[in-house]
Amino acid sequence: MISRIGSLKAAMTIYKQTCTNLLELSSGKVTEWLDSFDSVITDCDGVLWIYGQALEGSADVMNQFKAMGKSIYFCTNNSTKTRAELLKKGIDLGFHIKESGIISTAHATAAYLKRRNFNKRVFVIGSEGITQELDAVGIAHTKIGPEVMQGSLSDFMSKHLKLETDIGAVVVGFDEHFSFPKMMKAASYLNDPECLFVATNTDERFPMPNMIVPGSGSFVRAIQTCAERDPMVIGKPNPAICESLISEKKINPARTLMIGDRANTDILLGYNCGFQTLLVGSGIHQLKDVQQWKLSKNGDDKKLIPDLYLPKLGDLLPAIVKNLTGEK
Repeated sequence: MISRIGSLKAAMTIYKQTCTNLLELSSGKVTEWLDSFDSVITDCDGVLWIYGQALEGSADVMNQFKAMGKSIYFCTNNSTKTRAELLKKGIDLGFHIKESGIISTAHATAAYLKRRNFNKRVFVIGSEGITQELDAVGIAHTKIGPEVMQGSLSDFMSKHLKLETDIGAVVVGFDEHFSFPKMMKAASYLNDPECLFVATNTDERFPMPNMIVPGSGSFVRAIQTCAERDPMVIGKPNPAICESLISEKKINPARTLMIGDRANTDILLGYNCGFQTLLVGSGIHQLKDVQQWKLSKNGDDKKLIPDLYLPKLGDLLPAIVKNLTGEK
């Protein structure tokens, strides 16, 4: 028993920030690693699915984790969906998940304002994911959707700009209709130091095969610059996103695995919370990025180095099956 405990502790520490490729470990070492964590927190986009398609083997791996008795949580910075919508998507794609196992920035943002006994209106730059979660906790908000520039700047300011008097918070998430008028209104509201500035997340961008899609962080940074204020960031890598799981002892950080494809949110969250970390190469960051961070003299870059690496989450399935069947 003592030697087994020693092996498990070694599995938790020997790979710390080494970016060890799990596919290069022996079956016995993988088994030791699987036994070293009881809880799994995973990012969604780029790890479990891409848009409406599950990544090969991802549902099988997560469902096998659950079959092994591990607690499972999906943690996403995507503010465009409510927890209910994310639950439906997960189930439709074959994942065995419950709503209580979904951590989303839209829901967490509404919960944050509710805990503060917020009783004014929210100016929302974002989507229905945010407004529906605000509705669910009884917090009033502005409408979302297009707000285009009408005429010249002088025309807009003199004829069209209308600032409401009951705004107590500006919440910024992903908004495909982001515009100059919205940025101007947000900065104007934030000129009042009593007005809260809340960002769902700061993901900078989403690389596509032939283009770059701006992320919420691009909008947040624009408003941050204009308002000359820093936001309260709700999502990863802020440890607050997992605070309730830790404080309510639903997870033990040292025995929790964080899986992600973006190092400056997912892996950094793991570092900040004391989780074990696994980077998958099916999304944003790749091994070449990790190699740069290993060579860097910047301490913040070192925090982005994961413990372990897999090309994609589904690559872990054969090892899990062996573990469950007792194969050598």
